[in-house]
Amino acid sequence: MPLPYLSGWFLLALVAIVNGIVRERTYGRRLPERQAHQLSTLLASAAVTAVTWLLHRAWPLPDLATALRVGFAWLGMTVAFECLFGHFVAGHSWQRLWADYDLRAGRVWSLFLAWLAILPALLFLVTRSAA
Repeated sequence: MPLPYLSGWFLLALVAIVNGIVRERTYGRRLPERQAHQLSTLLASAAVTAVTWLLHRAWPLPDLATALRVGFAWLGMTVAFECLFGHFVAGHSWQRLWADYDLRAGRVWSLFLAWLAILPALLFLVTRSAA
């Protein structure tokens, strides 16, 4: 994986953490928890898209295969971080951690993860066709 994109994941993680803090301190106090989760996921998706677009402008991905590797590496790193930090540091049960992946319950985090996985490839394809 290109080094700027490996480093970029840490920036994306910081963006996600700030997004969660904003949710907890603002609209998360006013909205029902599921709606706050959904709005937070949407805002995180928008922020991650903006950061990834800036990364791609500064360091264009050379080909679709690399873009796919970046996206799936980000996906793996994100899930590993959530599980390891969430369980072993924050002390959440595995059941609580996996609950965020339940689309039937209105938990849309898995959609964010899917977006994260395909985003570099989509940006590569869009910017390639625009050139």
